Amino acid sequence: MNYKFSIFDRKTIGHILFWLIILIYHISSAWPHETNRLFLAERMISKTITQIILSYVILYMLIPLIREKKRRLQFAIFSMLAVYGAYVLHTAIRCFYLLPKYPEVYSYRPPLVFVERITNVYAFIGNITDLTFAAIILIVIDYYRKQKEIVSLQEQKRTTELNLLKHQLNPHFLFNTLNNLYTLALKKSDKTPEVIEKLSEILDHILYRCEARYVPLSSEIKLIENYIALEKIRYGRRVDVNFNCKITQEAKIAPLLILTLIENAFKHGVSQEINSAFINIKIDANKSNITVNIENSKPENNQKIIAQQRSAIGLTNIEKQLQLLYPNEHELSVIDEKERYESKLKLNNHAL
Repeated sequence: MNYKFSIFDRKTIGHILFWLIILIYHISSAWPHETNRLFLAERMISKTITQIILSYVILYMLIPLIREKKRRLQFAIFSMLAVYGAYVLHTAIRCFYLLPKYPEVYSYRPPLVFVERITNVYAFIGNITDLTFAAIILIVIDYYRKQKEIVSLQEQKRTTELNLLKHQLNPHFLFNTLNNLYTLALKKSDKTPEVIEKLSEILDHILYRCEARYVPLSSEIKLIENYIALEKIRYGRRVDVNFNCKITQEAKIAPLLILTLIENAFKHGVSQEINSAFINIKIDANKSNITVNIENSKPENNQKIIAQQRSAIGLTNIEKQLQLLYPNEHELSVIDEKERYESKLKLNNHAL
Protein backbone atom coordinates (compact mmCIF):
# COMPACT_ATOMS: atom_id res chain seq x y z
CA MET A 1 0.00 0.00 0.00
CA ASN A 2 1.45 3.36 -1.08
CA TYR A 3 1.12 6.48 1.01
CA LYS A 4 1.70 9.99 -0.31
CA PHE A 5 3.09 12.55 2.07
CA SER A 6 3.54 16.23 1.32
CA ILE A 7 5.12 18.86 3.54
CA PHE A 8 3.14 21.51 1.71
CA ASP A 9 -0.29 20.65 2.98
CA ARG A 10 -3.01 23.27 3.23
CA LYS A 11 -2.06 24.32 6.76
CA THR A 12 1.66 24.70 5.92
CA ILE A 13 0.91 26.73 2.79
CA GLY A 14 -1.33 28.96 4.89
CA HIS A 15 1.47 29.62 7.37
CA ILE A 16 3.95 30.36 4.56
CA LEU A 17 1.56 32.86 3.00
CA PHE A 18 0.94 34.44 6.40
CA TRP A 19 4.65 35.07 7.00
CA LEU A 20 5.16 36.37 3.47
CA ILE A 21 2.40 38.92 4.16
CA ILE A 22 4.06 39.88 7.46
CA LEU A 23 7.43 40.32 5.69
CA ILE A 24 5.86 42.45 2.95
CA TYR A 25 4.14 44.53 5.61
CA HIS A 26 7.44 45.15 7.45
CA ILE A 27 9.26 46.13 4.25
CA SER A 28 6.47 48.34 2.90
CA SER A 29 6.02 50.19 6.21
CA ALA A 30 9.74 51.10 6.38
CA TRP A 31 10.26 51.56 2.62
CA PRO A 32 9.74 55.38 2.53
CA HIS A 33 12.18 55.93 5.42
CA GLU A 34 15.09 53.73 4.35
CA THR A 35 17.29 54.45 1.32
CA ASN A 36 19.52 51.35 1.59
CA ARG A 37 17.18 48.69 0.16
CA LEU A 38 19.52 45.75 0.82
CA PHE A 39 19.87 46.72 4.47
CA LEU A 40 16.09 47.12 4.69
CA ALA A 41 15.50 43.65 3.26
CA GLU A 42 18.02 41.94 5.58
CA ARG A 43 16.75 43.81 8.63
CA MET A 44 13.12 42.91 7.98
CA ILE A 45 13.92 39.31 7.12
CA SER A 46 15.80 38.92 10.40
CA LYS A 47 12.93 40.58 12.27
CA THR A 48 10.41 38.23 10.65
CA ILE A 49 12.53 35.17 11.48
CA THR A 50 12.63 36.30 15.10
CA GLN A 51 8.86 36.64 15.10
CA ILE A 52 8.48 33.18 13.55
CA ILE A 53 10.59 31.60 16.29
CA LEU A 54 8.70 33.43 19.03
CA SER A 55 5.29 32.64 17.54
CA TYR A 56 5.86 28.89 17.26
CA VAL A 57 7.46 28.64 20.69
CA ILE A 58 4.32 30.17 22.17
CA LEU A 59 1.88 28.35 19.88
CA TYR A 60 3.30 24.82 20.02
CA MET A 61 5.23 24.73 23.30
CA LEU A 62 3.64 27.13 25.78
CA ILE A 63 -0.06 27.10 24.83
CA PRO A 64 -0.26 23.27 25.13
CA LEU A 65 1.05 23.73 28.67
CA ILE A 66 -1.97 25.78 29.70
CA ARG A 67 -4.40 23.59 27.70
CA GLU A 68 -3.29 20.32 29.22
CA LYS A 69 -2.27 21.30 32.75
CA LYS A 70 -4.01 24.67 33.27
CA ARG A 71 -0.78 26.27 34.47
CA ARG A 72 -1.68 29.88 33.77
CA LEU A 73 1.01 31.45 35.95
CA GLN A 74 3.74 29.31 34.39
CA PHE A 75 2.39 30.15 30.94
CA ALA A 76 2.56 33.89 31.70
CA ILE A 77 6.12 33.64 33.05
CA PHE A 78 7.42 31.46 30.22
CA SER A 79 5.72 33.64 27.61
CA MET A 80 7.40 36.77 28.98
CA LEU A 81 10.74 34.94 29.02
CA ALA A 82 10.16 33.85 25.41
CA VAL A 83 9.41 37.43 24.38
CA TYR A 84 12.54 38.63 26.15
CA GLY A 85 14.55 35.88 24.44
CA ALA A 86 13.22 37.05 21.06
CA TYR A 87 14.18 40.62 21.97
CA VAL A 88 17.72 39.51 22.87
CA LEU A 89 18.01 37.55 19.60
CA HIS A 90 16.77 40.48 17.53
CA THR A 91 19.17 42.83 19.32
CA ALA A 92 22.09 40.40 18.79
CA ILE A 93 21.40 40.25 15.05
CA ARG A 94 21.38 44.04 14.86
CA CYS A 95 24.54 44.48 16.96
CA PHE A 96 26.70 41.63 15.66
CA TYR A 97 25.52 41.26 12.07
CA LEU A 98 23.79 44.34 10.70
CA LEU A 99 25.92 46.97 12.49
CA PRO A 100 29.32 45.62 11.23
CA LYS A 101 27.90 45.04 7.72
CA TYR A 102 26.16 48.40 7.38
CA PRO A 103 28.11 50.87 9.61
CA GLU A 104 27.12 53.83 7.42
CA VAL A 105 23.44 53.20 8.16
CA TYR A 106 23.99 53.19 11.92
CA SER A 107 26.34 56.20 11.89
CA TYR A 108 23.32 58.49 11.92
CA ARG A 109 21.56 56.60 14.72
CA PRO A 110 22.05 56.36 18.49
CA PRO A 111 24.89 54.06 19.59
CA LEU A 112 23.91 50.38 19.45
CA VAL A 113 25.56 48.58 22.39
CA PHE A 114 24.37 45.00 23.00
CA VAL A 115 24.60 44.87 26.81
CA GLU A 116 23.02 48.28 27.23
CA ARG A 117 20.18 47.34 24.92
CA ILE A 118 19.27 43.99 26.51
CA THR A 119 19.34 45.49 30.02
CA ASN A 120 17.27 48.52 29.12
CA VAL A 121 13.77 47.81 30.46
CA TYR A 122 12.17 50.68 28.58
CA ALA A 123 13.65 49.55 25.27
CA PHE A 124 12.38 46.00 25.92
CA ILE A 125 8.86 47.18 26.79
CA GLY A 126 8.82 49.39 23.70
CA ASN A 127 9.56 46.38 21.48
CA ILE A 128 7.06 43.92 23.01
CA THR A 129 4.16 44.91 20.76
CA ASP A 130 6.35 44.91 17.65
CA LEU A 131 7.66 41.42 18.41
CA THR A 132 4.39 39.80 19.49
CA PHE A 133 1.73 41.16 17.16
CA ALA A 134 2.26 38.40 14.57
CA ALA A 135 2.16 35.75 17.32
CA ILE A 136 -1.11 37.20 18.63
CA ILE A 137 -2.67 36.98 15.16
CA LEU A 138 -1.58 33.35 14.81
CA ILE A 139 -2.89 32.47 18.28
CA VAL A 140 -6.30 34.00 17.47
CA ILE A 141 -6.45 32.11 14.14
CA ASP A 142 -5.44 28.86 15.86
CA TYR A 143 -8.05 29.39 18.60
CA TYR A 144 -10.91 29.87 16.15
CA ARG A 145 -9.72 26.90 14.05
CA LYS A 146 -9.73 24.66 17.11
CA GLN A 147 -13.14 25.98 18.19
CA LYS A 148 -14.46 25.15 14.73
CA GLU A 149 -13.02 21.63 15.01
CA ILE A 150 -14.60 21.20 18.46
CA VAL A 151 -18.01 22.30 17.15
CA SER A 152 -17.65 19.92 14.19
CA LEU A 153 -16.69 17.01 16.45
CA GLN A 154 -19.58 17.77 18.81
CA GLU A 155 -22.00 17.81 15.89
CA GLN A 156 -20.62 14.49 14.61
CA LYS A 157 -20.92 13.00 18.09
CA ARG A 158 -24.44 14.31 18.42
CA THR A 159 -25.49 12.87 15.04
CA THR A 160 -23.89 9.52 15.88
CA GLU A 161 -25.68 9.36 19.22
CA LEU A 162 -29.02 10.18 17.61
CA ASN A 163 -28.52 7.50 14.97
CA LEU A 164 -27.66 4.97 17.65
CA LEU A 165 -30.77 5.90 19.61
CA LYS A 166 -32.96 5.59 16.54
CA HIS A 167 -31.44 2.24 15.65
CA GLN A 168 -32.12 1.12 19.19
CA LEU A 169 -35.68 2.41 19.12
CA ASN A 170 -36.91 1.30 15.70
CA PRO A 171 -36.23 -2.45 16.13
CA HIS A 172 -37.86 -2.25 19.56
CA PHE A 173 -41.02 -0.77 18.03
CA LEU A 174 -40.99 -3.09 15.01
CA PHE A 175 -40.64 -6.15 17.21
CA ASN A 176 -43.78 -5.23 19.16
CA THR A 177 -45.78 -4.45 16.00
CA LEU A 178 -44.72 -7.63 14.19
CA ASN A 179 -45.62 -9.59 17.29
CA ASN A 180 -49.15 -8.17 17.01
CA LEU A 181 -49.39 -9.33 13.41
CA TYR A 182 -48.07 -12.77 14.31
CA THR A 183 -50.76 -13.18 16.98
CA LEU A 184 -53.53 -12.27 14.51
CA ALA A 185 -52.11 -14.56 11.85
CA LEU A 186 -52.20 -17.48 14.29
CA LYS A 187 -55.87 -16.73 14.94
CA LYS A 188 -56.50 -16.41 11.17
CA SER A 189 -58.22 -13.13 11.90
CA ASP A 190 -60.08 -11.24 9.13
CA LYS A 191 -58.33 -8.14 10.38
CA THR A 192 -54.92 -9.38 9.23
CA PRO A 193 -55.03 -7.48 5.85
CA GLU A 194 -55.92 -4.25 7.70
CA VAL A 195 -53.00 -4.79 10.06
CA ILE A 196 -50.63 -5.39 7.15
CA GLU A 197 -51.79 -2.17 5.47
CA LYS A 198 -51.30 -0.09 8.60
CA LEU A 199 -47.99 -1.77 9.34
CA SER A 200 -46.88 -0.91 5.80
CA GLU A 201 -47.68 2.76 6.43
CA ILE A 202 -45.79 2.64 9.70
CA LEU A 203 -42.74 1.07 8.06
CA ASP A 204 -42.85 3.67 5.30
CA HIS A 205 -42.81 6.41 7.92
CA ILE A 206 -39.95 4.89 9.92
CA LEU A 207 -37.76 3.91 6.96
CA TYR A 208 -38.18 6.98 4.77
CA ARG A 209 -39.37 9.85 6.94
CA CYS A 210 -37.55 9.43 10.24
CA GLU A 211 -34.05 10.11 8.93
CA ALA A 212 -34.55 13.86 9.30
CA ARG A 213 -33.87 15.45 12.66
CA TYR A 214 -37.36 16.99 12.73
CA VAL A 215 -40.51 15.89 10.89
CA PRO A 216 -43.97 17.49 10.55
CA LEU A 217 -46.13 16.89 13.60
CA SER A 218 -49.04 15.96 11.32
CA SER A 219 -47.09 12.97 9.95
CA GLU A 220 -46.32 11.84 13.51
CA ILE A 221 -50.04 12.09 14.32
CA LYS A 222 -50.82 9.82 11.36
CA LEU A 223 -48.22 7.34 12.59
CA ILE A 224 -49.73 7.40 16.08
CA GLU A 225 -53.23 6.80 14.69
CA ASN A 226 -52.01 3.76 12.78
CA TYR A 227 -50.22 2.44 15.84
CA ILE A 228 -53.28 2.89 18.08
CA ALA A 229 -55.45 1.12 15.48
CA LEU A 230 -53.06 -1.84 15.50
CA GLU A 231 -53.03 -2.01 19.28
CA LYS A 232 -56.82 -1.82 19.43
CA ILE A 233 -57.02 -4.78 17.10
CA ARG A 234 -54.58 -6.66 19.28
CA TYR A 235 -56.20 -5.95 22.66
CA GLY A 236 -59.82 -5.50 21.61
CA ARG A 237 -62.13 -4.69 24.52
CA ARG A 238 -59.30 -4.98 27.03
CA VAL A 239 -58.32 -1.37 26.38
CA ASP A 240 -60.21 1.91 26.07
CA VAL A 241 -58.17 4.51 24.18
CA ASN A 242 -59.11 8.19 24.08
CA PHE A 243 -57.03 10.20 21.63
CA ASN A 244 -57.53 13.98 21.42
CA CYS A 245 -55.37 16.11 19.16
CA LYS A 246 -55.57 19.88 18.74
CA ILE A 247 -53.13 21.60 16.39
CA THR A 248 -53.60 25.36 16.05
CA GLN A 249 -50.08 25.88 14.67
CA GLU A 250 -48.32 23.30 12.52
CA ALA A 251 -44.92 22.30 13.85
CA LYS A 252 -41.95 20.06 13.45
CA ILE A 253 -40.96 17.52 16.06
CA ALA A 254 -38.24 14.91 16.55
CA PRO A 255 -39.52 11.63 15.08
CA LEU A 256 -40.90 8.84 17.29
CA LEU A 257 -40.77 10.79 20.55
CA ILE A 258 -44.52 10.76 21.17
CA LEU A 259 -44.91 7.26 19.77
CA THR A 260 -42.42 5.90 22.28
CA LEU A 261 -44.39 7.33 25.19
CA ILE A 262 -47.59 5.82 23.80
CA GLU A 263 -45.85 2.50 23.22
CA ASN A 264 -44.77 2.46 26.87
CA ALA A 265 -48.35 3.15 27.94
CA PHE A 266 -49.57 0.09 26.03
CA LYS A 267 -46.67 -2.08 27.11
CA HIS A 268 -46.84 -1.34 30.82
CA GLY A 269 -50.49 -0.40 31.21
CA VAL A 270 -52.28 -2.91 29.00
CA SER A 271 -50.16 -5.93 28.19
CA GLN A 272 -50.12 -7.08 31.83
CA GLU A 273 -53.76 -6.19 32.53
CA ILE A 274 -56.13 -9.16 32.60
CA ASN A 275 -59.28 -7.06 32.92
CA SER A 276 -59.83 -3.67 31.29
CA ALA A 277 -57.36 -0.80 30.93
CA PHE A 278 -57.50 2.77 29.73
CA ILE A 279 -55.13 5.08 27.92
CA ASN A 280 -55.81 8.81 27.53
CA ILE A 281 -53.72 10.70 25.01
CA LYS A 282 -53.85 14.45 24.50
CA ILE A 283 -51.66 16.43 22.08
CA ASP A 284 -51.82 20.21 21.74
CA ALA A 285 -49.70 22.36 19.44
CA ASN A 286 -49.82 26.14 19.36
CA LYS A 287 -47.49 28.89 18.22
CA SER A 288 -45.18 28.48 21.20
CA ASN A 289 -45.31 24.91 22.46
CA ILE A 290 -46.19 21.30 21.82
CA THR A 291 -47.64 19.55 24.87
CA VAL A 292 -48.27 15.84 25.20
CA ASN A 293 -50.15 14.17 28.07
CA ILE A 294 -50.37 10.38 28.18
CA GLU A 295 -52.17 8.67 31.04
CA ASN A 296 -52.62 4.94 31.47
CA SER A 297 -54.05 2.64 34.10
CA LYS A 298 -51.76 0.27 35.99
CA PRO A 299 -52.44 -3.40 36.63
CA GLU A 300 -52.90 -4.58 40.20
CA ASN A 301 -49.72 -6.53 39.74
CA ASN A 302 -47.83 -3.24 39.46
CA GLN A 303 -44.62 -3.84 41.38
CA LYS A 304 -43.16 -5.90 38.58
CA ILE A 305 -44.42 -3.38 36.04
CA ILE A 306 -42.79 -0.48 37.89
CA ALA A 307 -39.44 -2.27 37.74
CA GLN A 308 -39.93 -2.76 34.00
CA GLN A 309 -40.82 0.90 33.52
CA ARG A 310 -37.67 2.06 35.20
CA SER A 311 -35.53 0.08 32.78
CA ALA A 312 -37.67 0.67 29.68
CA ILE A 313 -35.55 1.23 26.58
CA GLY A 314 -38.03 3.67 25.06
CA LEU A 315 -38.23 6.11 27.97
CA THR A 316 -34.46 6.13 28.36
CA ASN A 317 -34.12 6.93 24.67
CA ILE A 318 -36.60 9.79 24.96
CA GLU A 319 -34.63 11.40 27.79
CA LYS A 320 -31.39 11.14 25.80
CA GLN A 321 -32.94 12.48 22.60
CA LEU A 322 -34.50 15.40 24.45
CA GLN A 323 -31.11 16.36 25.84
CA LEU A 324 -29.62 16.29 22.33
CA LEU A 325 -32.46 17.81 20.30
CA TYR A 326 -34.19 20.08 22.79
CA PRO A 327 -31.53 21.37 25.19
CA ASN A 328 -33.19 23.81 27.59
CA GLU A 329 -36.31 23.59 25.41
CA HIS A 330 -38.21 20.74 27.00
CA GLU A 331 -39.97 19.60 30.16
CA LEU A 332 -40.57 15.92 30.87
CA SER A 333 -42.37 14.85 34.02
CA VAL A 334 -43.88 11.61 35.26
CA ILE A 335 -46.69 10.99 37.75
CA ASP A 336 -46.45 7.47 39.14
CA GLU A 337 -49.36 6.52 41.38
CA LYS A 338 -50.76 3.20 42.54
CA GLU A 339 -53.48 2.93 39.90
CA ARG A 340 -52.32 5.31 37.18
CA TYR A 341 -49.20 6.43 35.37
CA GLU A 342 -48.97 9.72 33.50
CA SER A 343 -46.20 11.25 31.43
CA LYS A 344 -46.17 14.92 30.46
CA LEU A 345 -43.95 16.33 27.75
CA LYS A 346 -43.65 19.98 26.76
CA LEU A 347 -41.49 21.12 23.83
CA ASN A 348 -40.71 24.43 22.19
CA ASN A 349 -42.51 24.59 18.85
CA HIS A 350 -40.10 24.18 15.92
CA ALA A 351 -42.56 25.71 13.48
CA LEU A 352 -42.49 24.74 9.82
